Amino acid sequence: MYEHLRKALFALDPERSHHLTLDAIGAAERLGLMSLFAKEVPDDPVELMGLTLPNPVGLAAGLDKNAQAFNGLGALGFGFVEVGTVTPRPQPGNPQPRLFRIPDAEAIINRMGFNNLGVDYLLERVKRRRYSGVLGINVGKNFDTPVEKAADDYCLCMEKVYAHADYITANVSSPNTKGLRDLQYGDSLDALLAALKQKQKALADEHDRYVPLAVKIAPDMDEEAIKHVAQSLYEHEIDGVIATNTTIDKSLVKGFTHGEEEGGLSGRPLTERSTEVIRQLSAALDGTIPIIGVGGIFDGDSAAEKIRAGATAVQIYSGFIYRGPAIIREAAAAIAELHKGRIADK
Repeated sequence: MYEHLRKALFALDPERSHHLTLDAIGAAERLGLMSLFAKEVPDDPVELMGLTLPNPVGLAAGLDKNAQAFNGLGALGFGFVEVGTVTPRPQPGNPQPRLFRIPDAEAIINRMGFNNLGVDYLLERVKRRRYSGVLGINVGKNFDTPVEKAADDYCLCMEKVYAHADYITANVSSPNTKGLRDLQYGDSLDALLAALKQKQKALADEHDRYVPLAVKIAPDMDEEAIKHVAQSLYEHEIDGVIATNTTIDKSLVKGFTHGEEEGGLSGRPLTERSTEVIRQLSAALDGTIPIIGVGGIFDGDSAAEKIRAGATAVQIYSGFIYRGPAIIREAAAAIAELHKGRIADK
């Protein structure tokens, strides 16, 4: 059924199609119709950052920036759902067009630029939560906040969403906000992580509840940079790391229509690179911090490969756009089989 629906959606402008789909999912959930679209997903509980996921397949941030459809998306069988990226103040993002499909490569390029309705709007949506699964909230900085003051934006968002999040992700790796990726390196990263950790500890005392903190990184790092990031995450006691965001390497879609558009590339071309980053990150962290693997998951094999590389759980975005709800079950089933095999080997 999704193949026919996708043909209709892909005939529309990508951004318009995106909003229509979210509206439809939200309406279907409110009407109690999600069972018509959801696939049965195997139970495969996984511990992640002190949280218990019913299965290790999540929805990546970026699809539901404003928490408008997370109740319905969660009902499709995801083990966890991450909303955002959200910023302190509403912002329109970059000029349209800014979202491009590359169907022949099963890829997407976006230069959205953290378009969102602001943290206060998202908070009102999250307060209407009916989804009983694990909910992550991804936070970022406004485009006009200087990089040296970025921590203020992250901490403000953390403070507002803390009581309603199961975990919080700091997005320091989008290529579509000027200077943001500089926060992944050296003293800038250490200063940001120190501020985030201090805020997390203060909020945990205030709310008498510990909400884990994850950091989302880019795939465009060499092995030495990955080691430095891993060391900083460990030293600042960050609870988890999401690897990876979109790539700025367009050589992977060279020659395709829209293949040279500015923005971040996601989808099948990112599969191998994101998996390699996970593998190197896992070696550097040596089990001290769990990894959530993202990038180019389009079937069960690519999901399981992320786990073999060192991830504890995975998230899907582009694969969900191209494959629909079926990818959730395929990925979850493949990882469950991998887990069973490991238990049998013991």
